[in-house]
Amino acid sequence: MTTRKKAMEVVKNLDLERYMGRWYEIASFPSIFQPKNGVDTRATYTLNPDGTVHVLNETWNGGKRAFIQGSAYKTDPKSDEAKFKVKFYVPPFLPIIPVTGDYWVLYIDPEYKHAVIGQPSRSYLWILSRTAHVEEETYKQLVEKAVEEGYDVSKLHKTPQSDAPPESNAAPDDTKGIWWFKSMFGK
Repeated sequence: MTTRKKAMEVVKNLDLERYMGRWYEIASFPSIFQPKNGVDTRATYTLNPDGTVHVLNETWNGGKRAFIQGSAYKTDPKSDEAKFKVKFYVPPFLPIIPVTGDYWVLYIDPEYKHAVIGQPSRSYLWILSRTAHVEEETYKQLVEKAVEEGYDVSKLHKTPQSDAPPESNAAPDDTKGIWWFKSMFGK
């Protein structure tokens, strides 16, 4: 007998301007789009004049900064649900192939300090925070939000974060995209 997962509940009436800024990845499901051993992973969102969002995802691997830029837009501009599409061009060193994915805000706390991000297949999950570290009790509450939305959180991997996260210009960039090739092979 198969059990049907309930439909995901998505945040309604997200204040997009408040959501902008830097978010640190506290935990995520492993993805071929990120280095396996990435640390200090974060996303920075900037609202564009046309209402789309500029996305900058960064991580550090082997002392080098790996990053990819993209854009996000509401899936249905008339909907009050926080359902977005994110588009990146890969590989990052020669961005020619568009890759689009879902980005659904499943939970955000009233202060806009913590968020749970997912997508309809439940293959990807991110727990984000405005700070590089969260209290263990807060982390457990965010994980429970993912469980409530039908996620198998046994796949969740905590992202190592420094006490003093690096600045973007504090390390050389991986301009050859070696991290991207390694991530495609699970390394």
